[in-house]
Amino acid sequence: MSETAIPERLNAAAVFVDTHMAEGRGEEPAIVCGERTVTYRDLHEGVNRFGNALRDLGVRLEERVAILVPDAPEFPFTFFGAMKIGAVAIPMNTLLMPADYEYLLNDSRARILVVHSSLLDRITAIRDNLKYLQHVFVSGEEVEGYPSLESVMEKASPQLAPADTSKDDAAFWLYSSGTTGFPKGAIHLHHDMIVEADLYARDILGLKASDVCFSVAKLFFAYGLGNGLYFALRVGGTNVLLPGRPTPAAVFEVIDRHQPTVFYSVPTSYASLLHTAEKEGRTSLGKVRMCVSAGEPLPKPIFEKWRDRFGVEILDGIGSTEILHIFISNRPGRAKAGSTGEVVPGYEAKIVDEGGGEVPTGKIGNLLIKGDSIALGYWNKHEQTKHTFLGEWIDTHDKFKVDEDGFYWYAGRSDDMMKVSGMAVWPTDVEAILQEHAAVLESGIAAAPDKEGLIKPYAYIVLKDGHDPSDELAKELQDFVKSKTAKYKYPRWVQFVDALPKTATGKIKRFKLREMAAKTTSQQQ
Repeated sequence: MSETAIPERLNAAAVFVDTHMAEGRGEEPAIVCGERTVTYRDLHEGVNRFGNALRDLGVRLEERVAILVPDAPEFPFTFFGAMKIGAVAIPMNTLLMPADYEYLLNDSRARILVVHSSLLDRITAIRDNLKYLQHVFVSGEEVEGYPSLESVMEKASPQLAPADTSKDDAAFWLYSSGTTGFPKGAIHLHHDMIVEADLYARDILGLKASDVCFSVAKLFFAYGLGNGLYFALRVGGTNVLLPGRPTPAAVFEVIDRHQPTVFYSVPTSYASLLHTAEKEGRTSLGKVRMCVSAGEPLPKPIFEKWRDRFGVEILDGIGSTEILHIFISNRPGRAKAGSTGEVVPGYEAKIVDEGGGEVPTGKIGNLLIKGDSIALGYWNKHEQTKHTFLGEWIDTHDKFKVDEDGFYWYAGRSDDMMKVSGMAVWPTDVEAILQEHAAVLESGIAAAPDKEGLIKPYAYIVLKDGHDPSDELAKELQDFVKSKTAKYKYPRWVQFVDALPKTATGKIKRFKLREMAAKTTSQQQ
Protein backbone atom coordinates (compact mmCIF):
# COMPACT_ATOMS: atom_id res chain seq x y z
CA MET A 1 0.00 0.00 0.00
CA SER A 2 1.34 3.42 -0.89
CA GLU A 3 0.75 6.40 1.34
CA THR A 4 -1.34 8.07 -1.41
CA ALA A 5 -3.90 5.26 -1.14
CA ILE A 6 -5.09 6.73 2.17
CA PRO A 7 -7.01 10.03 1.94
CA GLU A 8 -5.93 12.96 4.07
CA ARG A 9 -9.36 13.25 5.70
CA LEU A 10 -10.14 9.92 7.29
CA ASN A 11 -12.16 8.49 10.17
CA ALA A 12 -11.37 4.87 11.03
CA ALA A 13 -14.91 4.15 12.25
CA ALA A 14 -16.30 5.21 8.88
CA VAL A 15 -13.91 2.80 7.14
CA PHE A 16 -14.41 -0.24 9.36
CA VAL A 17 -18.09 0.21 10.21
CA ASP A 18 -20.00 2.63 7.96
CA THR A 19 -18.58 1.15 4.74
CA HIS A 20 -20.58 -2.04 5.14
CA MET A 21 -23.90 -0.21 5.14
CA ALA A 22 -23.02 1.51 1.88
CA GLU A 23 -22.00 -1.84 0.40
CA GLY A 24 -25.27 -3.55 1.35
CA ARG A 25 -23.81 -5.82 4.01
CA GLY A 26 -26.13 -4.70 6.80
CA GLU A 27 -27.76 -8.08 7.47
CA GLU A 28 -24.50 -10.08 7.39
CA PRO A 29 -22.99 -11.24 10.72
CA ALA A 30 -20.16 -9.02 11.97
CA ILE A 31 -19.77 -10.52 15.45
CA VAL A 32 -20.85 -13.78 17.05
CA CYS A 33 -20.56 -14.05 20.84
CA GLY A 34 -22.13 -17.09 22.44
CA GLU A 35 -25.84 -17.01 21.59
CA ARG A 36 -25.60 -13.42 20.38
CA THR A 37 -25.16 -12.40 16.74
CA VAL A 38 -24.46 -8.78 15.84
CA THR A 39 -25.06 -7.88 12.21
CA TYR A 40 -23.21 -5.10 10.45
CA ARG A 41 -26.36 -3.00 10.84
CA ASP A 42 -26.41 -3.69 14.59
CA LEU A 43 -22.72 -2.77 14.78
CA HIS A 44 -23.31 0.46 12.86
CA GLU A 45 -26.18 1.49 15.10
CA GLY A 46 -24.37 0.51 18.31
CA VAL A 47 -21.32 2.55 17.35
CA ASN A 48 -23.50 5.53 16.48
CA ARG A 49 -25.52 5.30 19.68
CA PHE A 50 -22.42 5.27 21.86
CA GLY A 51 -20.87 8.12 19.89
CA ASN A 52 -24.01 10.19 20.41
CA ALA A 53 -24.05 9.34 24.13
CA LEU A 54 -20.52 10.75 24.37
CA ARG A 55 -21.50 13.87 22.48
CA ASP A 56 -24.44 14.36 24.86
CA LEU A 57 -21.86 14.51 27.67
CA GLY A 58 -19.86 17.11 25.80
CA VAL A 59 -16.93 14.84 24.92
CA ARG A 60 -14.68 16.65 22.45
CA LEU A 61 -12.03 15.85 19.88
CA GLU A 62 -8.97 14.09 21.32
CA GLU A 63 -10.49 13.51 24.77
CA ARG A 64 -9.85 10.03 26.09
CA VAL A 65 -12.45 7.31 26.62
CA ALA A 66 -11.21 4.29 28.60
CA ILE A 67 -12.71 0.84 27.92
CA LEU A 68 -12.56 -1.97 30.49
CA VAL A 69 -14.84 -4.70 29.19
CA PRO A 70 -14.42 -8.37 28.20
CA ASP A 71 -14.42 -9.48 24.56
CA ALA A 72 -18.06 -8.86 23.68
CA PRO A 73 -20.02 -6.58 21.30
CA GLU A 74 -19.80 -3.70 23.79
CA PHE A 75 -16.10 -3.46 23.00
CA PRO A 76 -16.48 -2.52 19.30
CA PHE A 77 -19.48 -0.31 20.08
CA THR A 78 -17.42 1.79 22.48
CA PHE A 79 -14.08 1.50 20.67
CA PHE A 80 -15.37 2.72 17.31
CA GLY A 81 -18.03 4.97 18.86
CA ALA A 82 -15.36 7.03 20.60
CA MET A 83 -13.19 7.45 17.54
CA LYS A 84 -16.17 8.20 15.30
CA ILE A 85 -16.66 11.50 17.15
CA GLY A 86 -12.93 12.18 17.10
CA ALA A 87 -12.30 11.12 20.70
CA VAL A 88 -9.52 8.66 21.59
CA ALA A 89 -10.39 5.10 22.63
CA ILE A 90 -8.20 3.43 25.25
CA PRO A 91 -8.78 -0.32 25.69
CA MET A 92 -7.48 -1.52 29.04
CA ASN A 93 -6.23 -4.93 30.10
CA THR A 94 -9.06 -6.68 31.98
CA LEU A 95 -6.72 -8.72 34.20
CA LEU A 96 -4.98 -6.00 36.18
CA MET A 97 -5.22 -4.84 39.80
CA PRO A 98 -6.75 -1.58 41.10
CA ALA A 99 -3.36 0.14 41.41
CA ASP A 100 -2.69 -0.57 37.72
CA TYR A 101 -5.98 1.04 36.70
CA GLU A 102 -5.20 4.04 38.88
CA TYR A 103 -1.98 4.50 36.93
CA LEU A 104 -3.59 4.00 33.50
CA LEU A 105 -6.57 6.28 34.14
CA ASN A 106 -4.50 9.06 35.65
CA ASP A 107 -1.76 8.76 33.04
CA SER A 108 -4.26 8.94 30.16
CA ARG A 109 -6.46 11.56 31.87
CA ALA A 110 -9.53 9.75 30.60
CA ARG A 111 -12.76 11.63 31.37
CA ILE A 112 -15.01 8.69 30.49
CA LEU A 113 -14.77 5.03 31.52
CA VAL A 114 -16.87 2.14 30.29
CA VAL A 115 -16.47 -0.77 32.69
CA HIS A 116 -18.14 -4.17 32.89
CA SER A 117 -20.04 -4.84 36.11
CA SER A 118 -17.75 -7.78 36.92
CA LEU A 119 -14.75 -5.41 36.95
CA LEU A 120 -16.32 -2.43 38.68
CA ASP A 121 -14.92 -3.28 42.12
CA ARG A 122 -11.41 -2.68 40.79
CA ILE A 123 -12.43 0.88 39.98
CA THR A 124 -14.48 1.65 43.10
CA ALA A 125 -11.44 0.70 45.19
CA ILE A 126 -9.47 3.60 43.67
CA ARG A 127 -12.26 6.00 42.67
CA ASP A 128 -11.14 8.76 45.06
CA ASN A 129 -7.64 8.71 43.55
CA LEU A 130 -8.77 9.21 39.94
CA LYS A 131 -8.08 12.87 39.24
CA TYR A 132 -9.61 13.24 35.79
CA LEU A 133 -12.40 10.65 35.54
CA GLN A 134 -15.83 12.27 35.43
CA HIS A 135 -18.28 9.71 34.03
CA VAL A 136 -18.52 5.93 34.44
CA PHE A 137 -20.83 3.75 32.35
CA VAL A 138 -21.38 0.18 33.52
CA SER A 139 -22.10 -2.62 31.06
CA GLY A 140 -23.48 -6.04 31.95
CA GLU A 141 -25.59 -6.14 35.11
CA GLU A 142 -27.12 -2.88 36.32
CA VAL A 143 -25.39 -1.38 39.37
CA GLU A 144 -27.13 1.15 41.59
CA GLY A 145 -25.59 4.59 41.37
CA TYR A 146 -24.06 4.08 37.92
CA PRO A 147 -25.66 4.70 34.52
CA SER A 148 -26.11 1.52 32.50
CA LEU A 149 -24.26 1.52 29.19
CA GLU A 150 -27.10 -0.37 27.55
CA SER A 151 -29.79 2.07 28.73
CA VAL A 152 -27.72 5.12 27.80
CA MET A 153 -27.15 3.73 24.31
CA GLU A 154 -30.81 2.80 23.92
CA LYS A 155 -31.81 6.43 24.48
CA ALA A 156 -29.24 7.78 22.01
CA SER A 157 -29.79 8.27 18.29
CA PRO A 158 -28.65 5.50 15.90
CA GLN A 159 -27.63 8.13 13.33
CA LEU A 160 -24.22 9.77 13.50
CA ALA A 161 -21.96 11.39 10.94
CA PRO A 162 -18.24 10.76 11.49
CA ALA A 163 -16.08 13.59 12.78
CA ASP A 164 -13.93 15.31 10.16
CA THR A 165 -10.68 13.80 11.35
CA SER A 166 -7.32 13.55 9.60
CA LYS A 167 -5.64 10.24 8.79
CA ASP A 168 -2.97 11.41 11.24
CA ASP A 169 -5.30 12.28 14.12
CA ALA A 170 -5.01 10.12 17.24
CA ALA A 171 -7.66 7.38 17.14
CA PHE A 172 -6.72 5.04 20.01
CA TRP A 173 -3.97 4.33 22.48
CA LEU A 174 -2.67 0.91 23.42
CA TYR A 175 -0.69 0.48 26.59
CA SER A 176 2.26 -1.90 26.42
CA SER A 177 1.83 -5.11 28.36
CA GLY A 178 4.71 -4.27 30.66
CA THR A 179 7.15 -7.16 30.10
CA THR A 180 9.97 -4.75 30.89
CA GLY A 181 8.34 -2.55 33.52
CA PHE A 182 5.77 0.26 33.57
CA PRO A 183 3.22 0.31 30.71
CA LYS A 184 3.60 3.01 28.07
CA GLY A 185 0.70 4.38 26.02
CA ALA A 186 1.41 4.03 22.28
CA ILE A 187 -0.54 6.66 20.32
CA HIS A 188 -2.10 5.15 17.18
CA LEU A 189 -3.58 7.17 14.34
CA HIS A 190 -6.71 6.77 12.22
CA HIS A 191 -4.86 5.22 9.30
CA ASP A 192 -2.86 2.64 11.27
CA MET A 193 -5.49 -0.14 11.32
CA ILE A 194 -6.04 0.20 7.57
CA VAL A 195 -2.34 -0.29 6.89
CA GLU A 196 -2.10 -3.45 8.98
CA ALA A 197 -5.39 -4.90 7.73
CA ASP A 198 -4.38 -4.46 4.10
CA LEU A 199 -0.70 -5.36 4.24
CA TYR A 200 -0.97 -8.32 6.57
CA ALA A 201 -4.54 -9.68 6.87
CA ARG A 202 -5.50 -9.17 3.23
CA ASP A 203 -2.17 -9.62 1.44
CA ILE A 204 -0.48 -12.26 3.62
CA LEU A 205 -3.38 -14.23 5.12
CA GLY A 206 -5.65 -13.72 2.13
CA LEU A 207 -8.56 -12.84 4.43
CA LYS A 208 -11.94 -12.71 2.68
CA ALA A 209 -15.56 -11.87 3.48
CA SER A 210 -16.28 -15.58 3.83
CA ASP A 211 -13.76 -15.96 6.67
CA VAL A 212 -14.75 -16.42 10.30
CA CYS A 213 -11.98 -15.26 12.68
CA PHE A 214 -11.41 -16.44 16.25
CA SER A 215 -8.62 -15.15 18.47
CA VAL A 216 -7.38 -16.46 21.80
CA ALA A 217 -5.55 -13.16 22.31
CA LYS A 218 -7.96 -10.61 23.76
CA LEU A 219 -9.08 -7.36 22.13
CA PHE A 220 -7.23 -5.09 24.56
CA PHE A 221 -3.97 -6.54 23.21
CA ALA A 222 -2.66 -5.11 19.90
CA TYR A 223 -2.40 -8.63 18.46
CA GLY A 224 -5.93 -9.54 19.53
CA LEU A 225 -7.42 -6.26 18.35
CA GLY A 226 -6.50 -7.06 14.76
CA ASN A 227 -7.25 -10.78 14.98
CA GLY A 228 -10.58 -10.46 16.70
CA LEU A 229 -11.94 -7.20 15.33
CA TYR A 230 -10.64 -4.95 12.59
CA PHE A 231 -9.13 -7.55 10.23
CA ALA A 232 -12.49 -9.19 9.56
CA LEU A 233 -14.28 -5.82 9.53
CA ARG A 234 -11.94 -4.61 6.80
CA VAL A 235 -13.03 -7.38 4.43
CA GLY A 236 -16.63 -7.89 5.57
CA GLY A 237 -15.98 -11.12 7.45
CA THR A 238 -17.17 -12.37 10.84
CA ASN A 239 -15.52 -12.30 14.27
CA VAL A 240 -16.19 -14.85 16.99
CA LEU A 241 -15.64 -13.45 20.49
CA LEU A 242 -15.03 -15.39 23.69
CA PRO A 243 -15.61 -13.18 26.78
CA GLY A 244 -14.22 -15.69 29.29
CA ARG A 245 -10.84 -17.30 29.84
CA PRO A 246 -9.51 -19.12 26.76
CA THR A 247 -8.94 -22.48 28.43
CA PRO A 248 -8.32 -25.39 26.03
CA ALA A 249 -11.83 -26.70 26.71
CA ALA A 250 -13.41 -23.30 25.99
CA VAL A 251 -11.31 -22.76 22.85
CA PHE A 252 -12.12 -26.16 21.38
CA GLU A 253 -15.81 -25.63 22.20
CA VAL A 254 -15.80 -22.37 20.20
CA ILE A 255 -14.00 -24.06 17.30
CA ASP A 256 -16.53 -26.90 17.25
CA ARG A 257 -19.57 -24.68 17.65
CA HIS A 258 -18.81 -21.68 15.46
CA GLN A 259 -16.49 -23.29 12.87
CA PRO A 260 -13.95 -20.47 12.44
CA THR A 261 -11.77 -20.56 9.34
CA VAL A 262 -8.83 -18.54 10.72
CA PHE A 263 -7.53 -19.17 14.25
CA TYR A 264 -5.12 -16.87 16.08
CA SER A 265 -3.30 -17.76 19.28
CA VAL A 266 0.01 -17.50 21.13
CA PRO A 267 2.69 -20.17 21.69
CA THR A 268 1.68 -20.79 25.31
CA SER A 269 -1.90 -21.49 24.27
CA TYR A 270 -0.87 -23.66 21.32
CA ALA A 271 1.19 -25.80 23.72
CA SER A 272 -1.78 -26.20 26.07
CA LEU A 273 -4.20 -26.96 23.23
CA LEU A 274 -1.82 -29.52 21.81
CA HIS A 275 -1.38 -31.13 25.21
CA THR A 276 -5.17 -31.39 25.61
CA ALA A 277 -5.61 -32.75 22.09
CA GLU A 278 -2.96 -35.41 22.72
CA LYS A 279 -4.72 -36.54 25.90
CA GLU A 280 -8.18 -36.58 24.27
CA GLY A 281 -7.12 -38.00 20.91
CA ARG A 282 -8.41 -34.96 19.07
CA THR A 283 -7.23 -34.54 15.46
CA SER A 284 -9.70 -32.06 13.92
CA LEU A 285 -9.96 -28.26 13.90
CA GLY A 286 -13.20 -28.23 11.94
CA LYS A 287 -13.09 -25.63 9.17
CA VAL A 288 -9.88 -23.90 10.32
CA ARG A 289 -7.79 -23.32 7.19
CA MET A 290 -5.05 -21.27 8.79
CA CYS A 291 -3.48 -20.80 12.22
CA VAL A 292 -1.46 -17.75 13.24
CA SER A 293 0.91 -17.24 16.17
CA ALA A 294 2.70 -14.22 17.62
CA GLY A 295 3.60 -12.76 20.99
CA GLU A 296 6.68 -14.95 21.46
CA PRO A 297 8.62 -17.30 19.17
CA LEU A 298 6.79 -20.48 18.25
CA PRO A 299 9.04 -23.45 19.08
CA LYS A 300 9.74 -25.78 16.19
CA PRO A 301 8.38 -28.87 18.03
CA ILE A 302 4.98 -27.22 18.52
CA PHE A 303 4.83 -26.22 14.84
CA GLU A 304 5.63 -29.77 13.77
CA LYS A 305 3.37 -31.56 16.26
CA TRP A 306 0.45 -29.23 15.45
CA ARG A 307 0.88 -29.71 11.70
CA ASP A 308 1.19 -33.48 12.07
CA ARG A 309 -1.88 -33.73 14.31
CA PHE A 310 -4.24 -31.28 12.63
CA GLY A 311 -2.87 -30.93 9.11
CA VAL A 312 -2.71 -27.14 9.45
CA GLU A 313 0.44 -25.02 9.63
CA ILE A 314 0.88 -22.36 12.29
CA LEU A 315 2.16 -19.18 10.67
CA ASP A 316 4.47 -17.58 13.21
CA GLY A 317 5.11 -13.86 13.03
CA ILE A 318 6.13 -10.89 15.12
CA GLY A 319 4.27 -7.70 15.85
CA SER A 320 4.34 -5.13 18.63
CA THR A 321 2.10 -2.68 20.44
CA GLU A 322 4.03 0.17 18.84
CA ILE A 323 3.77 -1.17 15.27
CA LEU A 324 0.20 -2.40 15.94
CA HIS A 325 0.37 -5.89 14.47
CA ILE A 326 2.54 -8.32 12.51
CA PHE A 327 5.32 -6.96 10.27
CA ILE A 328 7.38 -10.14 9.77
CA SER A 329 5.53 -13.38 9.08
CA ASN A 330 5.70 -16.84 7.63
CA ARG A 331 3.58 -17.36 4.52
CA PRO A 332 0.97 -20.03 3.84
CA GLY A 333 2.67 -23.04 2.27
CA ARG A 334 6.22 -21.76 2.80
CA ALA A 335 6.66 -21.57 6.54
CA LYS A 336 10.05 -22.40 8.06
CA ALA A 337 9.56 -24.12 11.41
CA GLY A 338 11.26 -22.14 14.17
CA SER A 339 11.65 -18.96 12.12
CA THR A 340 9.62 -15.76 12.36
CA GLY A 341 9.26 -15.63 8.58
CA GLU A 342 9.81 -12.92 5.99
CA VAL A 343 9.18 -9.19 6.01
CA VAL A 344 5.58 -8.28 5.20
CA PRO A 345 5.63 -6.26 1.94
CA GLY A 346 5.00 -2.62 2.77
CA TYR A 347 7.37 -2.79 5.74
CA GLU A 348 11.15 -2.57 5.70
CA ALA A 349 13.54 -4.23 8.12
CA LYS A 350 17.21 -3.94 8.91
CA ILE A 351 19.40 -5.58 11.53
CA VAL A 352 22.03 -3.30 13.02
CA ASP A 353 24.87 -3.45 15.54
CA GLU A 354 25.17 -1.24 18.61
CA GLY A 355 26.62 1.53 16.46
CA GLY A 356 23.72 1.49 14.02
CA GLY A 357 25.55 -0.20 11.15
CA GLU A 358 23.87 -3.06 9.32
CA VAL A 359 25.25 -6.50 10.17
CA PRO A 360 26.02 -9.26 7.66
CA THR A 361 23.58 -12.06 6.84
CA GLY A 362 23.53 -14.64 9.62
CA LYS A 363 24.77 -12.26 12.31
CA ILE A 364 22.63 -11.26 15.30
CA GLY A 365 21.78 -7.61 15.76
CA ASN A 366 19.01 -5.20 16.74
CA LEU A 367 15.89 -5.24 14.56
CA LEU A 368 14.67 -1.90 13.18
CA ILE A 369 11.38 -1.61 11.28
CA LYS A 370 9.96 1.03 8.97
CA GLY A 371 6.24 1.15 8.09
CA ASP A 372 3.09 3.27 8.12
CA SER A 373 1.35 1.58 11.07
CA ILE A 374 4.00 2.70 13.58
CA ALA A 375 2.59 4.74 16.45
CA LEU A 376 3.20 8.46 16.81
CA GLY A 377 5.13 7.86 20.04
CA TYR A 378 4.47 7.22 23.73
CA TRP A 379 2.15 9.47 25.70
CA ASN A 380 4.07 11.55 28.25
CA LYS A 381 7.21 9.43 27.87
CA HIS A 382 9.67 11.69 26.07
CA GLU A 383 12.87 9.81 26.85
CA GLN A 384 11.38 6.39 26.02
CA THR A 385 9.98 7.80 22.78
CA LYS A 386 13.41 9.08 21.74
CA HIS A 387 14.95 5.73 22.62
CA THR A 388 12.49 3.72 20.50
CA PHE A 389 11.13 5.93 17.69
CA LEU A 390 14.04 6.79 15.41
CA GLY A 391 12.66 9.01 12.65
CA GLU A 392 11.04 6.75 10.05
CA TRP A 393 12.37 3.69 11.88
CA ILE A 394 11.45 2.09 15.17
CA ASP A 395 13.81 0.06 17.35
CA THR A 396 11.90 -3.08 18.29
CA HIS A 397 14.47 -3.87 21.00
CA ASP A 398 14.42 -7.41 19.64
CA LYS A 399 17.53 -9.33 18.57
CA PHE A 400 17.29 -11.10 15.21
CA LYS A 401 19.36 -12.61 12.45
CA VAL A 402 18.32 -13.12 8.82
CA ASP A 403 19.33 -16.11 6.70
CA GLU A 404 20.25 -16.34 3.02
CA ASP A 405 16.62 -16.93 2.07
CA GLY A 406 15.37 -13.79 3.79
CA PHE A 407 13.84 -15.57 6.78
CA TYR A 408 14.21 -13.91 10.17
CA TRP A 409 15.18 -15.81 13.31
CA TYR A 410 14.42 -14.43 16.75
CA ALA A 411 17.29 -14.31 19.25
CA GLY A 412 15.68 -12.62 22.26
CA ARG A 413 15.05 -9.17 23.62
CA SER A 414 17.92 -6.70 23.73
CA ASP A 415 18.17 -7.06 27.51
CA ASP A 416 17.76 -10.87 27.57
CA MET A 417 21.12 -11.95 26.19
CA MET A 418 23.56 -13.31 28.75
CA LYS A 419 27.29 -13.88 28.47
CA VAL A 420 28.26 -17.34 29.74
CA SER A 421 31.95 -18.18 29.74
CA GLY A 422 32.39 -15.19 27.47
CA MET A 423 29.87 -16.56 24.97
CA ALA A 424 26.47 -15.10 24.09
CA VAL A 425 23.51 -17.22 25.20
CA TRP A 426 19.97 -16.34 24.20
CA PRO A 427 17.18 -17.66 26.46
CA THR A 428 15.00 -18.59 23.48
CA ASP A 429 17.68 -20.97 22.16
CA VAL A 430 17.72 -22.99 25.38
CA GLU A 431 13.93 -22.81 25.76
CA ALA A 432 13.45 -24.20 22.25
CA ILE A 433 15.60 -27.21 23.13
CA LEU A 434 13.83 -27.85 26.43
CA GLN A 435 10.52 -27.66 24.56
CA GLU A 436 11.55 -30.75 22.62
CA HIS A 437 11.68 -32.89 25.78
CA ALA A 438 8.63 -35.08 26.28
CA ALA A 439 8.09 -33.92 29.88
CA VAL A 440 8.23 -30.15 29.27
CA LEU A 441 5.11 -28.10 28.71
CA GLU A 442 6.78 -24.68 29.06
CA SER A 443 10.16 -23.32 30.04
CA GLY A 444 11.67 -19.96 30.88
CA ILE A 445 15.39 -19.18 31.03
CA ALA A 446 16.88 -16.33 33.04
CA ALA A 447 20.40 -15.17 33.79
CA ALA A 448 21.59 -15.69 37.36
CA PRO A 449 24.96 -15.27 39.12
CA ASP A 450 26.70 -18.35 40.53
CA LYS A 451 28.84 -18.40 43.68
CA GLU A 452 31.63 -16.69 41.78
CA GLY A 453 29.31 -13.99 40.50
CA LEU A 454 29.49 -15.37 36.97
CA ILE A 455 26.32 -15.41 34.91
CA LYS A 456 24.77 -18.78 34.12
CA PRO A 457 21.35 -19.92 32.76
CA TYR A 458 18.60 -20.69 35.29
CA ALA A 459 15.68 -22.81 34.04
CA TYR A 460 12.08 -22.64 35.22
CA ILE A 461 10.10 -25.64 34.01
CA VAL A 462 6.35 -26.32 33.80
CA LEU A 463 5.79 -30.05 33.37
CA LYS A 464 3.13 -31.81 31.35
CA ASP A 465 0.51 -33.88 33.13
CA GLY A 466 1.85 -37.26 34.14
CA HIS A 467 5.36 -36.03 34.91
CA ASP A 468 6.50 -35.29 38.45
CA PRO A 469 9.35 -33.02 39.57
CA SER A 470 12.47 -34.81 40.75
CA ASP A 471 16.19 -34.34 40.98
CA GLU A 472 16.55 -37.12 38.44
CA LEU A 473 14.35 -35.30 35.93
CA ALA A 474 16.23 -32.04 36.52
CA LYS A 475 19.50 -33.80 35.74
CA GLU A 476 17.91 -35.43 32.69
CA LEU A 477 16.84 -32.02 31.36
CA GLN A 478 20.33 -30.58 31.88
CA ASP A 479 21.87 -33.51 30.02
CA PHE A 480 19.24 -33.16 27.29
CA VAL A 481 20.29 -29.57 26.63
CA LYS A 482 23.98 -30.56 26.66
CA SER A 483 23.26 -33.23 24.05
CA LYS A 484 21.61 -30.72 21.73
CA THR A 485 23.82 -27.63 21.87
CA ALA A 486 27.07 -26.19 23.20
CA LYS A 487 27.58 -27.34 26.78
CA TYR A 488 28.01 -23.82 28.18
CA LYS A 489 24.35 -23.14 27.36
CA TYR A 490 22.90 -25.79 29.67
CA PRO A 491 20.95 -24.52 32.72
CA ARG A 492 23.01 -24.74 35.92
CA TRP A 493 19.82 -24.68 37.96
CA VAL A 494 16.45 -26.31 37.18
CA GLN A 495 13.38 -25.33 39.17
CA PHE A 496 9.95 -26.85 38.58
CA VAL A 497 7.04 -24.41 38.84
CA ASP A 498 3.28 -24.58 38.36
CA ALA A 499 3.29 -21.62 35.98
CA LEU A 500 5.63 -19.03 34.50
CA PRO A 501 5.09 -15.35 35.36
CA LYS A 502 3.34 -13.80 32.38
CA THR A 503 1.59 -10.69 31.23
CA ALA A 504 -2.16 -10.95 30.61
CA THR A 505 -1.37 -11.39 26.93
CA GLY A 506 0.70 -14.52 27.48
CA LYS A 507 4.23 -13.14 27.24
CA ILE A 508 6.80 -14.32 29.76
CA LYS A 509 7.78 -11.58 32.18
CA ARG A 510 11.49 -12.11 31.77
CA PHE A 511 12.39 -9.41 34.26
CA LYS A 512 10.39 -11.40 36.83
CA LEU A 513 12.32 -14.55 36.00
CA ARG A 514 15.57 -12.65 36.46
CA GLU A 515 14.39 -11.32 39.83
CA MET A 516 13.32 -14.81 40.96
CA ALA A 517 16.60 -16.38 39.86
CA ALA A 518 18.71 -13.68 41.49
CA LYS A 519 16.82 -14.04 44.78
CA THR A 520 17.11 -17.83 44.81
CA THR A 521 20.80 -17.95 43.99
CA SER A 522 21.63 -15.25 46.57
CA GLN A 523 19.87 -17.27 49.28
CA GLN A 524 21.86 -20.36 48.32
CA GLN A 525 25.22 -18.59 48.63
